[in-house]
Amino acid sequence: MPLHLTKIAFGAQSPAALRAWLESHAGEARTSTRYMPKRFEELAGGSLYWIHSSQLVGRSPILGFEETGQGRFWIRLEPRLVPVRAMPKRPHQGWRYLEEKDAPPDLGSGEADDLDAMPPALLGELSRLGLV
Repeated sequence: MPLHLTKIAFGAQSPAALRAWLESHAGEARTSTRYMPKRFEELAGGSLYWIHSSQLVGRSPILGFEETGQGRFWIRLEPRLVPVRAMPKRPHQGWRYLEEKDAPPDLGSGEADDLDAMPPALLGELSRLGLV
């Protein structure tokens, strides 16, 4: 089973803006990180799950990693956002590993998630209480 990463969709005003940014890149999208993940070999076949408004909103399959030549690394991604069932996730700096068993399932085409309509603050509070 592949390993995944989580990362904040920094600068994205909405999941739609994140999708537009990803899709604007031909071939691959890139985001940078200071350190190469120690478990990068386990990330083959994995995805980067994006956090927006304290919840996981989608994922982008990871194509690989590459040095930028400036002491940083690119996380190379497929230029698409696969919607996932919304799942509360606290913001963090950098990236964190996400095990396959803990990853939210993908949403099918045209499938809506009832939690998507819920305000992020309310969703976070319900999650904290263990109700969602």
